[in-house]
Amino acid sequence: MQREEKGTVLGVKPDVLKLGLVSLLTDVSSEMIFSVFAIFFTTIAGASSALLGMVEGLADFSASSLNCLSGWLSDRSGKRKGLALAGYGFSALAKIIPLVATSVSALGFFRIIERLGKGFRSPPRDAWLSAIATRDVRGYSFGVHKALDKAGAIIGPLAAYVLLAWLGEARSTFHILFWIAFVPALIGVVLLWRIRDRPGTQYRRESMSEAWKTLSARFRRYLVAAGIFSLAYFSFSFLLLRAYSVGFSFKDVVLLYALSNGAFVVAAPLVGKLGDMIGRTVIIPLSYLIYLFMSLGFAFAVAKWQIVSLFVVYGVFFSIDEAQTKAFIADVEPERRATAIGVYNFVTGAIYLPASLIAGALWLVHPSLAFIIAALLSLAAMLVFVVLLRTPT
Repeated sequence: MQREEKGTVLGVKPDVLKLGLVSLLTDVSSEMIFSVFAIFFTTIAGASSALLGMVEGLADFSASSLNCLSGWLSDRSGKRKGLALAGYGFSALAKIIPLVATSVSALGFFRIIERLGKGFRSPPRDAWLSAIATRDVRGYSFGVHKALDKAGAIIGPLAAYVLLAWLGEARSTFHILFWIAFVPALIGVVLLWRIRDRPGTQYRRESMSEAWKTLSARFRRYLVAAGIFSLAYFSFSFLLLRAYSVGFSFKDVVLLYALSNGAFVVAAPLVGKLGDMIGRTVIIPLSYLIYLFMSLGFAFAVAKWQIVSLFVVYGVFFSIDEAQTKAFIADVEPERRATAIGVYNFVTGAIYLPASLIAGALWLVHPSLAFIIAALLSLAAMLVFVVLLRTPT
């Protein structure tokens, strides 16, 4: 029997912080690349905005394509650490691709397959995390973990900014950036290997279809609202392109990305505490409302200060979407958390593909049109959530 972890640090169990540190290092790596990817892909590599939409949609789908499988495998075997380790390791190895090739096809391929690792690691890791955190502090624990995660998404873009400001915006600078980004990804894998596992209950004779049938009606109703909202939730790359179109320079766009992640880091633990207090059935539709107003803001913004404010608002929204949805699912499905999180990630990720394709097409007509449609879909998702899940968890 494993020794039970004792004590708390910053109000959470130490292993929550350790998992957060792994996510921080991984995000330093990934976000150094992602913060410059959209503009590098379109401006330097020469891809179109429509192709960017397709690649980002495929990347989102890629991130969710293995979720059902990894969640089911995690619950079936009771294993969390091994599957999470495999996912983090695959993402780290995928970062070799931009080190050896930076053509449009190579960059698109990298963006898509790197997300496969994210998709495979997320359900077992989140189930691992929810097993560590008791229900009364689960929202806060997820918030702290995601805050550490996004701290890496501040450090990464800032490191990219320093490199671009120091060495210039030449293609060679990006090659150096890709090399530097590879290092923290490997360190994160090593640290994860040293954290003790928190196995779950095994369901060895249960098939994937049988596992799906055991999920509650309440969870399935939530998938309806989440699916509608996913149509509005196109790639963040379009927000970066919107800032660029208003007049922000290449490197200043990277700073906006860091600013958004900074807002996330500050908001995530606070929102988690609030969710533990008032209930996540209030917090989640609130995130849809925030996204609605943010989308309208991006549709009609003409001044730089407006864009800056909207990136802060996005960070607050994302802190709810990333952390509190997983805490809500863990509340609703206490027995098969990895399976439920995997199904949620797969369904929403599958919808992100057409959402990003539609956004790319609408962008060609007029950038504001993409944001207006997103606002309308956010309103629909909020109303569906309130109707279908109005009773408290």
